Amino acid sequence: MQLLEIACLGKTLRLEGSMAGWQALFWGDNCVSQINANADSESFVHHFTLETEQGELQVELNGSLQWQPFALQFQLLVNDELIHDNTLNEKDIEQRQVIQGKKQPMKFSLIGIAGLGLKLLKSAKVIKVLFAAGSLAAYSWLFSIEFAIALILCLVFHEYGHIKAMKYFGLKTKGIYLIPFVGGLALSDDKINTRWQDIVISIMGPFFGLILSITCLVGYWLTDIEILAGLAVFNALLNLFNLLPILPLDGGHVLKSIAFSINSKVGLVACILGAVFGVYLSYHFGLALLGFLLAIGSIEILFEYKRRHLSDLLPLNRYAQIVSSLWYIVTVGGLSSIIWLVGQTGNDALSLPLKILGS
Repeated sequence: MQLLEIACLGKTLRLEGSMAGWQALFWGDNCVSQINANADSESFVHHFTLETEQGELQVELNGSLQWQPFALQFQLLVNDELIHDNTLNEKDIEQRQVIQGKKQPMKFSLIGIAGLGLKLLKSAKVIKVLFAAGSLAAYSWLFSIEFAIALILCLVFHEYGHIKAMKYFGLKTKGIYLIPFVGGLALSDDKINTRWQDIVISIMGPFFGLILSITCLVGYWLTDIEILAGLAVFNALLNLFNLLPILPLDGGHVLKSIAFSINSKVGLVACILGAVFGVYLSYHFGLALLGFLLAIGSIEILFEYKRRHLSDLLPLNRYAQIVSSLWYIVTVGGLSSIIWLVGQTGNDALSLPLKILGS
């Protein structure tokens, strides 16, 4: 990931690196210094020489880099004269605008045409209305008009959670798209810089869904209106499905961000034990399908851990890893509890989500 970017002698000096300790220093588009992977060392020194009309200039960039919590202290010297001396933290990285790389020449292909068509669809506001109408028609055909409207409201509330998180981080949003037979999609024009942003944006959708289900369930207990119970339990199932630790679902993004941020075998073991405990609880309460899918997610932890050094996003610190894991567990547990509670009412329709998870 890009760690540092400063002006130096008329060009941009850019430092890139990874959690493994690999670093590369670029002056303009040229790599002028490189340090091989060494995760045990926090300090670094880069040297390079510049040929100018005034003669040779000796440039040195030195400092220390700590990943968790992130802290980058650096000094830039030219001919032993101090030019820059500063310290960066996680907030500085989070607020940095992501610069898009150079676009490759367009090649004729079906995939390219499909991608261009998707971009055109995303930019057309009328498509939102068409997709929403298509979703309403599709769900009305599958169920009923009343259930279709309720389902769309659940989808919109879920996606609004993602939008709210994007706006919290200052990201520009394109709004919510309802896709027939698929669900919803919240889009942003901006790119994220940190794993914490990915965690919050991903989990806020299901967390908003949990709030909606709790509200509907309380309303059902107070009024005995059965449609509120149905809305609570089916909305819980919808959001629980999104939290499965499988990409590209929201839970997959949470899993990936945590796994990519773990920088020790102790953290890996803790993550796996937590997933195994989740599988055990799922089978203990008769949620066999949920347990099976969680087991698949546990296996993905190993693969994501091995690729953790390849990420361009700033990893989670220890505190953020714990908060993310607890947030995920509480949300999954809350949604599962709603499905289990409503499933005990004896109503065949309301117990359907529980039967699905127990299959």
